[in-house]
Amino acid sequence: MNKITIIGGGSASLFFASFLDADKFNINIYEQKSAGLGRKFLVAGDGGFNLTHSENIDNLIGRYTPTPFLLDALQFFNNQQFRDWLNDIGIPTFIGTSKRVYPEKGIKPIQVLNAIQSVLKNKNVSFHFNKTFSGWNESNNPVFNNDEVIQSDYCVYALGGGSWKITGSNGSWLKTFKDKGINTQDFEASNCAFKIDWDTSFIEKNEGTPLKNISITCSQKTQKGEVVITKQGIEGNAIYALSPEIRAQLKAKKEAIIYIDLKPMLTEEQVFEKLSKPAKNNADSLKNAIKLSAIQIQLLKTNLSKTEYMDTALLASAVKQLPIKILDTATLDEAISTVGGIDLSEINTNFELHKIPNHFCIGEMLDWDAPTGGYLLQACASMGAYLANHLNNKY
Repeated sequence: MNKITIIGGGSASLFFASFLDADKFNINIYEQKSAGLGRKFLVAGDGGFNLTHSENIDNLIGRYTPTPFLLDALQFFNNQQFRDWLNDIGIPTFIGTSKRVYPEKGIKPIQVLNAIQSVLKNKNVSFHFNKTFSGWNESNNPVFNNDEVIQSDYCVYALGGGSWKITGSNGSWLKTFKDKGINTQDFEASNCAFKIDWDTSFIEKNEGTPLKNISITCSQKTQKGEVVITKQGIEGNAIYALSPEIRAQLKAKKEAIIYIDLKPMLTEEQVFEKLSKPAKNNADSLKNAIKLSAIQIQLLKTNLSKTEYMDTALLASAVKQLPIKILDTATLDEAISTVGGIDLSEINTNFELHKIPNHFCIGEMLDWDAPTGGYLLQACASMGAYLANHLNNKY
């Protein structure tokens, strides 16, 4: 029986182990924490537990950057297959109004995690805690805690990204791989808050207030949803999905410009027509004619000159395309996810490292990106299932 060493106790490793054939492999998971698996899995569930997204597979594949990287894995184990598998292990799901997929009401994240761990226990998976990956010996066997060498036939790394250090996902392994001669990319924040230099009076009145039913555009990509105004800037689902475009502008120009559409359901011509009707003042017209909220009106006043605000045509244009300057991302540890890690040129189509045969990397430690809404977890499940199938079929 072949021995598999899985390094990391997060989502990707748990899914991978769940799909391995226990009759062919002696499965071992090594976790650096003293106890407990799936810590980031549980933390992610605090804000609404999106397991996957229900959109058709072609659209779902297009949410990932770079798109071709996960094509085979997502087609092999798609969102419907993921839901079917969850149902089989006792976690029925439902599709919310946002088309995101959740556990049925009353099922908590810990129950989902326990169901997955039950699958692993039935496969006689061995768990080893307090095991920090230190590198490799001369035979490319993994070393833990600086001096403990583990011999195995296959090694799968699922070491996570660089955010939420409290969960153990601190990215400290990056240097170890780099020193091995494996090409890596520095971690960057994704699905995170972005920094804006708000007017003092505006932020004093509106910190913590949501901007609802809007869309935001950056570099020709548009995302509908809502955001929340924070003291430092802005965060929420309508901005998270634009992380790659915003990061690209920040790298090129040290700043990025987003355009907020405060009334996506109306054209600029319709907004102009409605604002052109007699009213007491522009604020009254914005409130009653096109139903803008108080914070939306204040956002316009803060970011437009008096001349622009008083000119109906310019005001209508700003309602549909209000430019806002972004200065930076939130800190790495505050990000929901990260990009960076192992460069994709270092692995083959089965996630195997070119430079270390029979060693594989999956999950967030690879340099790919996806928005929130279930896409991150779906990718981890698909990678795990795809790699497990590859190894199962070798014997």
